[in-house]
Amino acid sequence: MIEMPPLQFAETNGIRMGYYEAGPKTDTPPVILCHGWPEIAFSWRHQIKALSEAGVRVIAPDQRGYGATDRPEPVEDYDIEHLTGDLVGLLDHLKIDKAIFVGHDWGGFVVWQMPLRHIDRVAGVVGINTPHTNRAWADPIELLRKRFGEHMYIVQFQDPAHSVDKIFNGRVEQTFDAFMRKPVPQAESTPAEEPVAGVGASPRLNLAFPQMIANYDARHDPRTPILSPEEKKIFVDTFTKSGFTGGINWYRNMSRNWRRAEGLDHTVRVPSLMIMAENDRVLPPSAADGMEKLIPDLEKYLVRNSGHWTQQEKPDEVSGKLIEWRRKRFG
Repeated sequence: MIEMPPLQFAETNGIRMGYYEAGPKTDTPPVILCHGWPEIAFSWRHQIKALSEAGVRVIAPDQRGYGATDRPEPVEDYDIEHLTGDLVGLLDHLKIDKAIFVGHDWGGFVVWQMPLRHIDRVAGVVGINTPHTNRAWADPIELLRKRFGEHMYIVQFQDPAHSVDKIFNGRVEQTFDAFMRKPVPQAESTPAEEPVAGVGASPRLNLAFPQMIANYDARHDPRTPILSPEEKKIFVDTFTKSGFTGGINWYRNMSRNWRRAEGLDHTVRVPSLMIMAENDRVLPPSAADGMEKLIPDLEKYLVRNSGHWTQQEKPDEVSGKLIEWRRKRFG
C-alpha cells in the first residue's frame, strides 16, 4: 500500500505549487525534500513516512514544471533564481522561518544554491548524490559538449526545437522502465573512471539517454526494477499528463545560471551533509571530492550498493541517516 499525505497547494513566486506535508507542525526546523529529474515529490514517499513517524515535520513539493505544480511556458522561468525563489515562497506560505533543505539529483543543485542566495531562510543543507562545486571555469554546456560530444543528454536537451522532449513524451512507461532500476554490479577488476570536475560522470559512460529510451525494450533488461507496478503507475500517469518539458527546461538554463552566478560567493555557511551513492555512474562519490573547501561544516556519508535513485533504492538507510544527522545537529 502506497502512503502519501494529502496533496495541498501554495501560491508562490507567481505559480501554484503542489506539496505534501506530514509530521508535527510544532517541529523546527522542518525538512523540505526536493526531487530531481525525472521525478516528483512521490520519490520521497519512504522518507516522508519515516521522518514524520520520527517526529520530524517534513514537506515535499512537486517543483516547478512537475506533477501537480504549474508549468510556465517561457524557458527562462526555470532558472535557478526561480527555482530557489519557489522554495522561499513555499516557506512564506507555510509561515516557516528557516528549514533544512534536502535535494537529490537536480534538487541537489537547487538546495546547494539556497544558502548562497537565501541564507536567512536556511538552517542546513543535505545533498543526495549531487555535490556542491565552485562555479565552473567555462560555460558548463560547452564543457559537456567538449568532453562527451553532441549526444550527451544534457547537450541534446539544449535543442530549442524540443525534439528530445517528444522522445520521452511518447515513451513514458519505457522511460521509467529504463531509468528506475538498480545498476548492474561492477566487476571487481574494473578500475573506477574519474568523473569530470563539477559535472560528474565518467567519460566512457553512454549518456545518450534519448536514443537509449527510443530503442529500449524492458524484456531484454537484466537489471532489477526499483519500483513496484503500483509505484511505476504513479510516475507514468503523472508524466503522461505533465510531459517532460518542464523538467528538461531546468537543463536549458544551465548556461544562463552559470552566467548569472558570476561573482557569487559559493561558500556554504550552514551545517551540511553529503550523502553519496557507491554505484551512481552519473554522480559518483568522487564528484564530491574537495567539497570541504567550500563547506566548512560538512559531514559525508556513503551508501553502499546503491545506484542513482538512492532514496528509493536504500530508503531505510537514507531516512535513518537524515533523522540521525538532524537530531545531532538540531536537537
